[in-house]
Amino acid sequence: MSSESSGAAATASGEGPASPDTGLLAPVRAGTAAEAATSDHAWLRAMLAAEAALARAQARAGAAPQDAARVIGRVTETITVDPADLARRARQAANPVVPLVAELRRAVAARDPEAAKHVHRGATSQDILDSAAMLVSREAVGITLSELERAMGTLAGLAETHRHTLMAARTLGQHAVPTTFGLRAADWLAGLLHARDRLRGLRLPAQLGGAAGTLAALGGDPELSHLFAEELGLQAPLVPWHAERSVVAELGAALAQTAGALGKVALDVIMLSQTEVGEVAESSAGQSSAMPHKRNPALSVLVRSAALQVPVYAQLLTSAQLAEHERAAGAWQAEWHPLRECLRLTAGAAETTAELVGGLRILPGRMRANVGLTGDRIVSERLAALLGRDRVDLASAQDGPLRQALAGEVPADVFDPADYLGAAQALIDRVLTAYREQP
Repeated sequence: MSSESSGAAATASGEGPASPDTGLLAPVRAGTAAEAATSDHAWLRAMLAAEAALARAQARAGAAPQDAARVIGRVTETITVDPADLARRARQAANPVVPLVAELRRAVAARDPEAAKHVHRGATSQDILDSAAMLVSREAVGITLSELERAMGTLAGLAETHRHTLMAARTLGQHAVPTTFGLRAADWLAGLLHARDRLRGLRLPAQLGGAAGTLAALGGDPELSHLFAEELGLQAPLVPWHAERSVVAELGAALAQTAGALGKVALDVIMLSQTEVGEVAESSAGQSSAMPHKRNPALSVLVRSAALQVPVYAQLLTSAQLAEHERAAGAWQAEWHPLRECLRLTAGAAETTAELVGGLRILPGRMRANVGLTGDRIVSERLAALLGRDRVDLASAQDGPLRQALAGEVPADVFDPADYLGAAQALIDRVLTAYREQP
């Protein structure tokens, strides 16, 4: 974790001086709910919550006094810890849990010396930090899902409203065949539906294994890990996953897929809002520092920037699966920053996308006019199916519209682009049905 404190005391509840990590170079998540949910204070709260849950679980298992668990729990809610100081002290142990436990034990001992003996008892640093990571991830993924739902509601409305709004489909940047903006919006919606389903299916288990995953110092009772998971509201793991990191790799992959689905929306808006195209427009001011006339697609740019970054961070999480023996030296520590960036960038992109599509201006007149740029050739695929490719190629080589070159060979309505939309309406309905029937 990076330091988010100027050095002044900050409480575990998140109160204290403003963090210098304002997202200055990452505006896609600046000021978003995800930024607060993944801050140093949030990680600190999660680690303390894990320590309190461990004491409660041990008390339920009869391995610690109930009074000790209560004292530990109260102290974790009130202790004051400076994240910056904790980060500096973490250099001596390669993780922040060691100095945090020392602080917690001292604070508990000041209230009840006997209770202090049960702080962090039998656990290892990775138990606490991994469990905290799952708590932070659960919060950030929840924010992402909420923002996805907001964006999907808007896209469903656009798909329905513009199901007959004619526009040119584009392949390799060129006009292809006619389509509708409703189908484009439905495609965006389908991508977000897939992302939502994958996020919903994530495993977010607690971690408890002791020094090397045997639970030896925890009494050798595997049921304790289930009690610990219950106390945290996380899934119970099959076995401790100290060095089997598929949980984190799957999380990173799901976040990368989600960021990609959001990035697809953003990139299409960027392309459709180009001056020469002008088929949609953002609600953002999109100001340029040099050119007063410009109205840049600022929200789309932010979302796309996140979509380009998250897969790179997620690759680091996949690489961390190569963990030696029962605990990795360096690979585990290398997960922390990429995981946080994956969480906060994806959630920030989801919130920004919801804002983007919520204010998106659709310009049907410009779409229809752009269809006309290709003339009759926008239905050349249809003509080739009716007359053969050679005949259409020969007609295309002549000056003038195809309608004139092929007069009398096909009915006049064959040239109407609005009459060559294939299964567009049925496909829109499929996506809308899937969205509306979601659990």
